[in-house]
Amino acid sequence: MLSRLDRLISSADHALRTLAGAVHAGRPSPAEGVAGDDVSPLDDDARAESGALMRVNHVGEVCAQALYQAQALTARSDALRAQMEVAAREEIDHLAWTQQRLDELGSRPSLLNPLWYAGAFGIGLLAGRLGDRVSLGFVVETERQVEEHLAGHMERLPAADRRSRAIVDQMKADERRHADHALNAGGIELPLPARWAMRAAARVMTVTAHRI
Repeated sequence: MLSRLDRLISSADHALRTLAGAVHAGRPSPAEGVAGDDVSPLDDDARAESGALMRVNHVGEVCAQALYQAQALTARSDALRAQMEVAAREEIDHLAWTQQRLDELGSRPSLLNPLWYAGAFGIGLLAGRLGDRVSLGFVVETERQVEEHLAGHMERLPAADRRSRAIVDQMKADERRHADHALNAGGIELPLPARWAMRAAARVMTVTAHRI
C-alpha cells in the first residue's frame, strides 16, 4: 500500500511525464495499418485543420490524466482509487496516439498544456472531495461530453485523413466504456448547473487549444 506522500510523489512524476510527452501507449495505435499521408496526401488546409483538431484532442487527454490523478488521490475507497488509476493508464494510450499523430501532421501540442493540466487537476480534487459517488458522476458526465465532442470531430476531420479518424473513433469507444464503468460503479447524475459549467469550461479550452 502506498502512503499519501508516495501517492503525491507518484502524481507529481506522472504530471511531469505527461507534460514532457514522455508517455508510451500500451496498445498499438488504431492508425497502424491505415494508409499514411504519403499514400493519401492531405492538402495544406486539410493538414492544418487535422492538426488543430488533434491538438484539441491531445489537450483533452492531458486534462484526463490530471483529472484521474486528482480523483485517485482524493478517493475514499481503495476500489475507486484502483478504478481511476486503471482508467488513467488506458487514457495514456490516447495521449500517446494523439501526440504521435500531431508529429506526423507536422503540428504541435498546445502551448498552454501546463495551464490545462493544473486547472483540470484542481477540478478533479474538488470532485473527489465531494465524495466517491459524486466523483464517479463527474467521470460519467466528463466522458459523455468527451464522447460527444469526439463525434463532432469525426464530422469535421477531412475525409482523406483516415489515420486521425481511426484514432478518434477508437478514443470515442473507450470514453463510452469509461462512462459506463463509472455509472455502474455508482456514479450519480450531476446537477444541471454543474453540467452546464463543465460544458462552458470545455468550450473555452477547445476554442483556445484549436489555435494555441
